[in-house]
Amino acid sequence: MQIKRNIAVSETGFVFDPTSGESYTINRVGQEIIALLKEGKTPEEISATMCGEYEIDPASFEKYYYDFIGMLRQFQLIGGDE
Repeated sequence: MQIKRNIAVSETGFVFDPTSGESYTINRVGQEIIALLKEGKTPEEISATMCGEYEIDPASFEKYYYDFIGMLRQFQLIGGDE
């Protein structure tokens, strides 16, 4: 799964899809997840990174991660199977 190539993400958390003209706002954690996705990290690698950085257990992070991925999919910002 990858963020679509034409999606722009600013340092302040704005996400812009030039295909649709839509823009969204995400928080710092969302920005970090998107950056890790752009690096090609797997869900397991993302979980390990985020659980190491924040005080969250892997099971809780997994729920939030897949909710976030579902939102990205809903707004057609990602491609691939995951």
